[in-house]
Amino acid sequence: MRRLATRSIVAKAARLHLALFAALTMLAAHAQAAGPPVRLGEYLHAVETGNLDLESQREGVASARAGVSVAGVRPDPQLTLGVVSHELYGPNKPNATTPLTAGVAFTIETAGKRGARIRAAEGSAHSTQATLDAAHDQWLIDASAAFVEACRSREVLARKQASLRSLRDTVRANEVRFKAGDIGRLELRQSRVEAERFAVDVNAATADAEAALINLALPLGRPFDAVFSGATLDCELRTQATAPDIDAFVDRAMEQRRDVRAARAAVDSARDAAELARANRWVDPVVSVGLTNTPRVNPVVDGGGAVTNSPTLQRSLTLGVTLTVPIPLSRMQDGELRQAESALTQARLQLTSVLLKAQADLRVTHSRFRAVTANEINYREHVLQESESVLEGARTSYRKGASSLLELLNAQRTADQIALDHLQAQADLANATVKLQVNAGMRPDL
Repeated sequence: MRRLATRSIVAKAARLHLALFAALTMLAAHAQAAGPPVRLGEYLHAVETGNLDLESQREGVASARAGVSVAGVRPDPQLTLGVVSHELYGPNKPNATTPLTAGVAFTIETAGKRGARIRAAEGSAHSTQATLDAAHDQWLIDASAAFVEACRSREVLARKQASLRSLRDTVRANEVRFKAGDIGRLELRQSRVEAERFAVDVNAATADAEAALINLALPLGRPFDAVFSGATLDCELRTQATAPDIDAFVDRAMEQRRDVRAARAAVDSARDAAELARANRWVDPVVSVGLTNTPRVNPVVDGGGAVTNSPTLQRSLTLGVTLTVPIPLSRMQDGELRQAESALTQARLQLTSVLLKAQADLRVTHSRFRAVTANEINYREHVLQESESVLEGARTSYRKGASSLLELLNAQRTADQIALDHLQAQADLANATVKLQVNAGMRPDL
């Protein structure tokens, strides 16, 4: 009779603890829901507007676009003003004049240099923009992974805290059972030790969850709370249910992938640079047009009234045109041209490499998506429910004294590990979905 009474007390205490645990869980959920939840799309928008690396690369794009205007500038004309000659020794040429000259020189660009410069600058700007787009996609993938990891870490912590509360409930129930004489001191101590071991796991999970939240600041370029003050994460991620057709996915993604576009833009930019190098091998003649003004020369008369110089009673204004053509001795070496052609060859090889890697990456992404989808469904629909049923049965059996503490602990650890594996499967599926969407040219939407 005493044993039956003790079991009744233990059962009532267990039910009380379960009711208290459910109430605390509801309060925690309500408190969490009360905060403003931040969805993945909102977080990614903040990343796009605040990421320091992206902002730095945007300045590079602005600089490259400004280079197009610089490339279109024509050579400045040269203005010449000067003295043709000035007699320094007056007695040698009495009454000598000082002719003045003024001229303008124009450089004539040959071989379409200006157009080649503009095309090269436009190609550089396009390549810089494509590189920014590729970096933008990678930042979306990395930022999404950070968001998913923060959600996973939070759920891991919640699971381990729930397990710790359950074990501490078991310890309290064992204290009652020990006083009633149903279990010995060794089993009570062992349950306390196991509860403290679970407390260590909770501490580690707490640190991991805090670190994951801190890491959200890296893509943002500032602390998470500075952007979303007092906000919580909305971790109800809507992952894609089915994988697209592999061939259609690869064909579409090869046209949309930013790294492929960046590699193609690099080839175009290198081709334009090679054309500019060829155009620069042509010399540019200089045409000079000038006027020379020679003042009148007054007659010089000696004491006998004779003119001793050669006077000119009218000033002289003459026009001069010259053409200057550089002798292209420096064009005997073609190092700049060979460098440009080598850069073009490298860009073409890099494009081929990027295309091969992109196709392989797309097929791996597609295959991984199908695998993690199957894993998540298997955990959610089969393994997780069975493990929780086994755990609940082990708890009931232990409360009734039909099983040992070791069996309960094994069931708890197994259920916890399966729950953690399911959370990891959910995170893998979310990351795979994001990568699948980005590769298809879509904005991540979970």
